[in-house]
Amino acid sequence: MDRRRIAAAGAALLLALAPPAQAQAPVETVRLYPGTAPGSDDWRRPESATPTADGTVYANVRDPELLVYLPPARIANGRAVVILPGGGLRVLGIDRDMRATIARLNAAGIAAFILKYRVLQTERPPAPPPASAAAPARWPDYPPLAIRNANANPASGDARLGEVLRFAVDDTRRAFALIRQNRARWRVDPAQIGMMGTSAGGGVAIGTLLARDPAARPSFIASIFGPALQDVTVAPDAPPLFIVTETGHGPVTDGLDALFGMWRAAKRPVEFHVFDIAPGQLGTHLWLDRFMDWMVEQRLRPADPRRR
Repeated sequence: MDRRRIAAAGAALLLALAPPAQAQAPVETVRLYPGTAPGSDDWRRPESATPTADGTVYANVRDPELLVYLPPARIANGRAVVILPGGGLRVLGIDRDMRATIARLNAAGIAAFILKYRVLQTERPPAPPPASAAAPARWPDYPPLAIRNANANPASGDARLGEVLRFAVDDTRRAFALIRQNRARWRVDPAQIGMMGTSAGGGVAIGTLLARDPAARPSFIASIFGPALQDVTVAPDAPPLFIVTETGHGPVTDGLDALFGMWRAAKRPVEFHVFDIAPGQLGTHLWLDRFMDWMVEQRLRPADPRRR
């Protein structure tokens, strides 16, 4: 092998070992509604943004927004993903893992949209958990929860959280409408919009599917430790489902196990990964490569020619 080939091989190895590029700031931030979001007209508490060690936690979101991250025009392939952050419907967390996911999607020609949906109005928003040097418990103690029809909502009797879940689903449907309206400008195929939800965001994604709105039907759902928050029925044409969670995540894992079983019983495409780690340790290094490959296998994105 001559020196040029050795240099080229070395450069390729360095690229392969380099950490994924981080997503830049959104190219646009778009309000979902021209005025006050329907149903929350009397909400008065101001939104807050609290920096954390690896991102930002938003509380009292009352004016939902769509954060737009687009791939370079030369590689855009029309695919898109609506990303729904988690936070128990009480806050929304956007962290470095989410930014790494967006960077990876954009690098594959896929547009990404973070949806800041409405969350519970609280006088004192929950504080971010303190950084701790202690290793988290692999099997934390969770209150027992009966899982029926894959519903793993730990607060199913809370009327205020139920209302916020409905608002979040409405906001997601509105996000789909906005993406469709701007499909030419954002270079998106309306038939190729998927959803990825983290924690409660996964429940919002499943809730959006259950709303049976043809204009907001996703091409796929990816749930990152985010179980359903209401009773589930699986339609004969349910979209492909990709699930990731941890063994010790209590009712979350139980609910996702039930969701997997329902998709499987309906003979719909589903893939389920359970990592034997403590809750909160599910970094993208464990599942993002597999998710990108799964998208190719399900024909949800073109194959990367460099990996053929």
